[in-house]
Amino acid sequence: MASWLQTPPGRYLLSWEQAQLDAAVVDLFGFHALQLGLPELPGLQANRMPHRWLALNHTDRYSATALAGPGLALFCEFEALPFESNSLDLVVLPHALELAADPHVLLREVERVLRPEGRLVILGLNPASSWGLRQNLGRGLPGRQPPFLPREGEFIGYWRLRDWLRLLSFEVETARFGCYRPPLRSDPWLARWSWVEPIGARWWPVLGAVYFIKAIKRVHGMRLMGLDKSRKSVRAAAPAVAVQSRQPMQQHKEQGS
Repeated sequence: MASWLQTPPGRYLLSWEQAQLDAAVVDLFGFHALQLGLPELPGLQANRMPHRWLALNHTDRYSATALAGPGLALFCEFEALPFESNSLDLVVLPHALELAADPHVLLREVERVLRPEGRLVILGLNPASSWGLRQNLGRGLPGRQPPFLPREGEFIGYWRLRDWLRLLSFEVETARFGCYRPPLRSDPWLARWSWVEPIGARWWPVLGAVYFIKAIKRVHGMRLMGLDKSRKSVRAAAPAVAVQSRQPMQQHKEQGS
């Protein structure tokens, strides 16, 4: 994924995703925000929460340039995040689910660490788009052209993901699609097809190459002065290693550390 994002279609995708993330997180308030993976896309750069983390696992490739944004980078397993239950105000998943070994487990772990009314932002490649079709054709034709998109990962359909979110009591607040240009590999050809963007957004919106979802964690029967006591019986948080400080941060001692 990291190397593909340096190609013309990868940069085109990143540009659209960065604009969506900046607009989505700029007015979200709280104390603690977390992004899982993909340091090439600084999803929290427009957010103003005082404590922001970028979680990386052993499969991530990253550099000092990629980690130039705000916050602290952590090395940890995404399926066992080193945070208390109900402790984070915002979690950003830029293609993390499609690259996960078990996206169900990862999504349940994100639900655990998010506080009630916390926000979840997801970006994913759309298998129902022309890019997804081109990818499937490339996989089915050995010896022909290589797949258009990264080989790793399994793309998750938009409606399938919405079902998963509903089962975990997430309410989708905003959803949109983007990147309607054909699966082309050069900047000049992508530029020639720029006219298709407003047409695609108007007439076939669900066929964009990428989808964006912002959801809210709802807890039924939540009391204003506290949460259900049954939620206290959760597994202990896993350890993590801070690999790089990305800006000076105020020392903060978490409750329950």
